[in-house]
Amino acid sequence: MAMGKNIRVLRDIKARHGVQANEVARRAYLFVARNETLPPQVRHQAQLQLNSFGKYTRPTTVKNRCTETGRGRGIISEFGLCRFQFRLKALRGELNGVQKASW
Repeated sequence: MAMGKNIRVLRDIKARHGVQANEVARRAYLFVARNETLPPQVRHQAQLQLNSFGKYTRPTTVKNRCTETGRGRGIISEFGLCRFQFRLKALRGELNGVQKASW
């Protein structure tokens, strides 16, 4: 299972880079495709250009994942860790500014 988690994290990193690299072009085509004041042929061409982009250029493919385990749920985004890894690191004192609550 150790191989699977690395692949998921690598896939997410690849998606993040793809989204970042193509963000401006995608937004421009999306604006043209959804602008109803433009002629239908222009809008259709913009939609075809949008469809030609790869899978990893869509912002919805990016998912928050734990940087340690690759888990996709229960992510504390400020630290990029799932709940369990956050807890372990916090108890070991590996996270700056985080300490166990006591009142």
